[in-house]
Amino acid sequence: MIRRQPVSATADHAEERTNPAARLGFQPEQVVQEIGYDDDVDQELREAIEEVVGSELVDEDYDDVADAVVLWFRDEDGDLTDVLVDAITYIEEGGSILLLTPKTGRDGYVEPSDISEAATTAGLSAMKSVSVGKDWSGSRLATPKGAKTKR
Repeated sequence: MIRRQPVSATADHAEERTNPAARLGFQPEQVVQEIGYDDDVDQELREAIEEVVGSELVDEDYDDVADAVVLWFRDEDGDLTDVLVDAITYIEEGGSILLLTPKTGRDGYVEPSDISEAATTAGLSAMKSVSVGKDWSGSRLATPKGAKTKR
């Protein structure tokens, strides 16, 4: 006798497995601000995020608060703590920052200990680290719940 298990995979669950932006927690209609864009960013990830949220990413000149920030950061981009503190001012209370850094062995690689220290100093909590492409690693950082900021 063969037992069949009911399978209830929905399109949403399938998308979460295949679309990296959905796996990273991006949601439809979110405003996502992008900081640190340059020629070396992962265009496929950018397009996947835009597909999930249903609009283009807004740039550093956006004059309102966003639901999330995508921050591309390389070792030569300056002080990570300062960049994270600045990024916090761009997002809503409880929002998150997806910090993207080059993977080990790539130009601009940032040590995980430096990311952890900078996030803690900036008042952020590391939620999870993920591989987001062949050249980039991502760290989801959450803002404290009581720190609503407006620019």
